[in-house]
Amino acid sequence: MPGGHAGLFRRGRSRRASVSLVSDDDRADGVRVLITGGTSGLGAGMAAALLAAGASVAVTGRDAGRAEVAARELGAQQTGRAVGIGMDVRDEGDVARGVDRAVEEFGGLDVLVNNAGIGMRTVNPRFLSEPQPFWSVSSDGFRDLVETNLTGYFLVARAVVPHLLEAGSGRVVNVSMNHETMVRKGFVPYGPARAGAEALSRIMAADLEGTGVTVNVLLPGGATASGMVPDGFPPDLRAHLLDPAVMGPPIRWLCSPAAAGVHDQRIVATEFDRWREQYVQEAR
Repeated sequence: MPGGHAGLFRRGRSRRASVSLVSDDDRADGVRVLITGGTSGLGAGMAAALLAAGASVAVTGRDAGRAEVAARELGAQQTGRAVGIGMDVRDEGDVARGVDRAVEEFGGLDVLVNNAGIGMRTVNPRFLSEPQPFWSVSSDGFRDLVETNLTGYFLVARAVVPHLLEAGSGRVVNVSMNHETMVRKGFVPYGPARAGAEALSRIMAADLEGTGVTVNVLLPGGATASGMVPDGFPPDLRAHLLDPAVMGPPIRWLCSPAAAGVHDQRIVATEFDRWREQYVQEAR
């Protein structure tokens, strides 16, 4: 891989690799990250955390102009460098062009964060107050969501992972959501798409075992204040939504040297500190 960063991460050793419990000043200096769907919500929250930690971050969105604006805003007064890239994760050619652009900008990639997704409101704007049974969901709405939230993860990972394998190391983080939501009444196709993405993640981890490229799943741990929240969401409930910044500490750690060898794990952001402490104890 160009850029002389081969071996930036140590080769992954096992699912219970030796790791150290580190403080909140985890750094990601020099780490080159591609975040799909990074213009808002969870993606923007993760991008901000990584940029503050010294990473170079490419954020993608279907609208190239919006991605460029988001990158400028995210990169302002941050340590790392931000680049905005137009990419429709449903389109194989668009994905290839977007990944090539990120590799060209940074001289390679070290981490892929699969985050691009659309929510139930694209299928049913009143999905919480008036849930639709699966037989009322339009086929077009079903396909669009699955192609974004599941096929998109596959297409982008397929384009990025060969670069990581060539370098001998790298990381893939697939963003997910609570298991309860995957099987909630009225949540077709969002629930099945997320369930499929988790199954995909486990298979990716098995396929990449021992290659130096790790795969982990990260989820916020609850509903977050993002564009997926439906119109008319009660103000009293909105006050309890998680801030997308909840994803900052775990994604920063997963992209840092401290997480070398962490593989095939499912990490809940709201429980991250407790999870990390337990993981380290079991790894010793």
